[in-house]
Amino acid sequence: MEDIRNFCIIAHIDHGKSTLADRLLELTKTLSSRDMEAQVLDNMDLEKEKGITIKSHAIQMEHYKDGKKYILNLIDTPGHVDFSYEVSRSIASCEGALLVVDASQGIQAQTISNLYLAIDHGLEIIPVLNKIDMDSARPDVVCDEVCDLLGCTPEEVFRVSARTGEGVAPILDAIVDRIPCPKGNPDGPLQALVFDSVFNSFRGVIAYFKVVNGSIRTGDKVKFVSTGEDYCADEVGVLKLKLQPTGEISCGNVGYIISGIKSASEVKVGDTITHVENPCDKAIAGFEEVKPMVFAGMYPVDASKFEELRSVLEKFQLNDASFVYEPESSLALGSGFRCGFLGLLHLEIVQERLFREFNMDVITTVPNVSYKVFTTQGEVLEVHNPSGMPAPTLIDHIEEPFIRAQIISKSDFFGAIMKLCLDRRGTLVSQHFITADRVELNYDMPLSEIVFGFYDSLKTISKGYASFDYHITGYRPARLVRLDILLNGEPADALSSLIHEDNAYDFGRKMCVKLKDLIPRQQFDIPIQAAIGAKIIARETVKQVRKDVTAKCYGGDVTRKRKLLEKQKEGKKRMRQIGTVQVPQSAFMAVLKLE
Repeated sequence: MEDIRNFCIIAHIDHGKSTLADRLLELTKTLSSRDMEAQVLDNMDLEKEKGITIKSHAIQMEHYKDGKKYILNLIDTPGHVDFSYEVSRSIASCEGALLVVDASQGIQAQTISNLYLAIDHGLEIIPVLNKIDMDSARPDVVCDEVCDLLGCTPEEVFRVSARTGEGVAPILDAIVDRIPCPKGNPDGPLQALVFDSVFNSFRGVIAYFKVVNGSIRTGDKVKFVSTGEDYCADEVGVLKLKLQPTGEISCGNVGYIISGIKSASEVKVGDTITHVENPCDKAIAGFEEVKPMVFAGMYPVDASKFEELRSVLEKFQLNDASFVYEPESSLALGSGFRCGFLGLLHLEIVQERLFREFNMDVITTVPNVSYKVFTTQGEVLEVHNPSGMPAPTLIDHIEEPFIRAQIISKSDFFGAIMKLCLDRRGTLVSQHFITADRVELNYDMPLSEIVFGFYDSLKTISKGYASFDYHITGYRPARLVRLDILLNGEPADALSSLIHEDNAYDFGRKMCVKLKDLIPRQQFDIPIQAAIGAKIIARETVKQVRKDVTAKCYGGDVTRKRKLLEKQKEGKKRMRQIGTVQVPQSAFMAVLKLE
């Protein structure tokens, strides 16, 4: 155990974690030069396209110091606020962390958030200043910021360029010297913490775990504590770039287990694995239950694929433990699932991964957050969906979730950011200048206001400099109304939303204008109306496609033309009564991007 070091890399998005991980893998010769590629741990096409890490990845390296071999288990983590749950799981499996800060951008909101998470778990922090080779780098200024934040000396901060490899080698020695080895009892009963899992269509569920006490060998009879099911460990091994069977995983080490589990629901992230014959007394205190922030309905494009969607979501949930779902049905879209996400980027990534990895095309409804509705009978209902709202006469008051938002930006954009937050019903809690030209703002805001386009607007007005992080603070009373969209007089429940009274008129009008451009023209007029209860607050009309029925008339009496037009008018009226309006998927997506 003295030779094992478990560590993760934490940083804000785009500060170079994955590139630093590449250099560490190169220096320890974990990969041959033939296998090496940029961001080698980001193994999804989607991660490489967007340039972000979505999943945390584990890999084992070997490092020699003073002639002695050390085993380093690296768990690479995402940087985006929507994937903070992945970060919390990685941190729970480690004893130390590399805190990477971009020398040109300085400390960002997510850096601070992840750092506090690591300190709460008692991790040893090694500060690393990256991108010192860039022309815009300010290593001395940013080094002072890091020292103020951590209370360390400038000599303890490593200055590196992950792209060129400059200054990376001493980090490996520092990991061995400064990060403590894992603690545990090698001779005690087996206790292993599951921190991730994937589904393989040939081998079943593969669970990744860290052994806290005891050890595990191939052929052992093991059980998962939360489900109580027994299995035989068909294969155990370590995580190199590919799975490498070793026959035994000792105390303090990280590895994987294949035990022929077919059903995805039998493995839960945060569960404890133990032996059947000599079980441990209690489960390891795993990760906190994930709390989804944004809810949206997912429906199969073809109604007959409902069961297929169910099995796809079950397999997907294995690989993304922060995604939750439950069945629901909608008048317009039939049977589907109500899904919970950590944010809008998470929603977009999930939708894209379902299509790429499982070839599953889904319709996603307008995202919203969950509200607490207090009825006049004294009940408290949790409403995720506008259609679940009771009648207005039965509602006493509604409470909505509030967040504490932390924004760090250049002081040039101070005014524009304050205006954006005030427009989104934010109240300023505190502000302070980190350096002469960097300011930190803390706001209390309703979660529903940041669901729609807040992040994009913030990036636009700050020219990409501002960074944003948030956490839920609780519920507060709010004046909310349910806004319905009527197409041809029929409510389209997939487009309904709960919205603040003051913003309802503006939002309703914008939605009508947007839908007018997106809904294809039919043989009859389609009125698009926004309504609150029985009151229509906005209307647009998609004009009908007309056939020129009078083309064959030339000369003669006007009554001949009128007769043909009247006949057409009757047909249109009948068509309008039985006609249905198809809403394309692009309309649902466009509503999300309404500004």
